[in-house]
Amino acid sequence: MTGAAGGGGGRGSSRRAAAGKEGGRSRSAQPRAAGGGGGGSGGGSEEEEQEQQRDGGSLFLVNKSGFPMDGQTWERMWGHVERVHPDGGAVAAAIRSASRLARPSVPPVPNYKLSMSIPEWLQAIQTYMKLLQYNHTGTQFFEIRKTRPLSGLMETAKEMTRESLPIKCLEAVILGIYLTNGQPSVERFPISFKTHFSGNYFHHVVLGIYCNGRYGSLGMSRRSDLMDKPLTYRTLSDLIFEFEDSYKKYLHSVKKVKIGLYVPHEPHSFQPIEWKQLVLNVSKMMRTEVRKELEKFARDMRMKILKPSSAHSPMKERPRGKSLSPRRRQGSPQRRACRRDKSPAVLDKKGDLATLNEVGYQLRI
Repeated sequence: MTGAAGGGGGRGSSRRAAAGKEGGRSRSAQPRAAGGGGGGSGGGSEEEEQEQQRDGGSLFLVNKSGFPMDGQTWERMWGHVERVHPDGGAVAAAIRSASRLARPSVPPVPNYKLSMSIPEWLQAIQTYMKLLQYNHTGTQFFEIRKTRPLSGLMETAKEMTRESLPIKCLEAVILGIYLTNGQPSVERFPISFKTHFSGNYFHHVVLGIYCNGRYGSLGMSRRSDLMDKPLTYRTLSDLIFEFEDSYKKYLHSVKKVKIGLYVPHEPHSFQPIEWKQLVLNVSKMMRTEVRKELEKFARDMRMKILKPSSAHSPMKERPRGKSLSPRRRQGSPQRRACRRDKSPAVLDKKGDLATLNEVGYQLRI
């Protein structure tokens, strides 16, 4: 998330990115298409600029070249830092001209222990994300395509643990899903917010958690009260209203809330994540209406009633009273249901040459 609710800064992220680039320690799992990294610091083509998303009036840049970064993406990142950082190019020049950079720390990936309670395990995951730090460079290091199957996103999460680079909110959601896969009692679902501040719209996403009748969240943000929430909220609406109250501290008004379905615990699933099964225009609704809709949705999710849209067949609904099979001509005899009647037709097949055309194919009606 960017903007007033996000804060500023970012020298540590740039240093860690620089150390990662210089060290060449990355291992990209999938080869990327050429030219996927975007434009350089001097500005890319018009097509590349149109592809760059905007959030809160600022460019939202994504590294699509994998690791190590290609030259275009690398220069574009530093150019963006020079434009948005309060100290301008001085910060970038100081880091890039340094003869020796400190080796970035690599926090260990947390391991679940049988002695841990679920809240303790969730806290260990959140602590690990905080050790990775929030990415202030303006360039998201890992490309997250929301329509990608869950199995592919889990490979990206593995890459995050290998690279140990700073992450943003969307990356934190995928990493949180990956690290909680071994706990079937923990239900995970995405919660997205669209807010308005100072004439601009901002977007943020966290990973909602439901376990043993309580709700909470995992995530990353520049603001400590817009990311993880303890597993103490009795209802989903209590959790959402807590985020809404936190946004008010930064003068952000919440316009929309989108809630997805439970993410399956099968890491090899080809099913994509359902990101917005429920969309609420909360700015146009009373809190009582919002609470009613959220509790109905939460109840349906707990009862496993809701199904992802990807699970439904794209085939059009069959009209009542009409058959999908081609119509028979009126002169055609009706096919009998008895299986015994099929054998005589096989015997007469060779002798019936009247229906063969000149090429030798039998014409069926």
